[in-house]
Amino acid sequence: MPYTSTQNEFSHRPVLLEECLTALKLQPGATVVDGTVGGGGHAAAILEGTAPDGHLIGLDLDGEAIRESQRRLEKFGERVTLVQESFRNLDAVLAHLEVPEVDAVLLDLGVSSHQLDSPQRGFRFATETSEETPLDMRMDQESGTTAADLLRRADPEQLQKWFSKYADLPGSRKLARVIVEARQRAPLRTAADLRAVIAEARIGRGRRHDPSTLVFQALRMAVNDEANALTEGLEAAIESLRVGGRLVVLAYHSGEDRIVKNQLRGAARGCSCPPRTPVCICGEKVRLRVITRKPISASDDELRENPRARSARLRIAERVAEAS
Repeated sequence: MPYTSTQNEFSHRPVLLEECLTALKLQPGATVVDGTVGGGGHAAAILEGTAPDGHLIGLDLDGEAIRESQRRLEKFGERVTLVQESFRNLDAVLAHLEVPEVDAVLLDLGVSSHQLDSPQRGFRFATETSEETPLDMRMDQESGTTAADLLRRADPEQLQKWFSKYADLPGSRKLARVIVEARQRAPLRTAADLRAVIAEARIGRGRRHDPSTLVFQALRMAVNDEANALTEGLEAAIESLRVGGRLVVLAYHSGEDRIVKNQLRGAARGCSCPPRTPVCICGEKVRLRVITRKPISASDDELRENPRARSARLRIAERVAEAS
């Protein structure tokens, strides 16, 4: 969910904004969930598209994002409900708000540019700020385990699994071993410490992009349990939709997009029994119609304005009535 930032303030440049608004099929009076409200850029446009009486429910784990969204969306008054919570718990949030179903859900995944551009948050690995960047990476700064904690106590097999599963990182086994060796000499506390270990492991040499990108991505996903949160959040979103409601998901790397694609396809397929099973025993029903056979990407014009949109993949699905 990229942003630009100035003096550590959110200035939201929503990715694929027009495409998202079209995909959501907004109507006056609609109830829409923005499961990753961030700085409120998509949310503001959704509220304008559902005027005069549409309602937006915005969730985010990041307290800074919630505070910025409150400021940005204040003009919409009671049409906005903001909750500091993960979208994986969308079902519980809607139950608490006594909202039985919604017209659309938007999930804009990953880390925001504001978070990336704030060294103290720990997501950034740029050389010029790496000495002052703690290995934190928590979306919710008031709870959970930091990246430094994971690097201190995870065994080599667990480290390798994260690097391989969450980033498809070549050399995952070697990097895990070098991390364990390095932490025996001194704790890994800053981005500079981790970058030094990555260089020592000599992984990703000759690659077009800095291998730190994949390493930091994998650790961030591990710190915030993002893969499981996405799986649970997609299920909660599907179940929250009225028949005809839309689920719109923006992913930014292949691991996220793979989860989204497979889960949407599964909900569109229904029965998952082996082909030769004479009678369905799984009980799964068709719940979605997938709108996008292939994900939508940012246009050349948008990429010129916002290069961080280059990896965005937009997928759309629509809730259908379950067959009896």
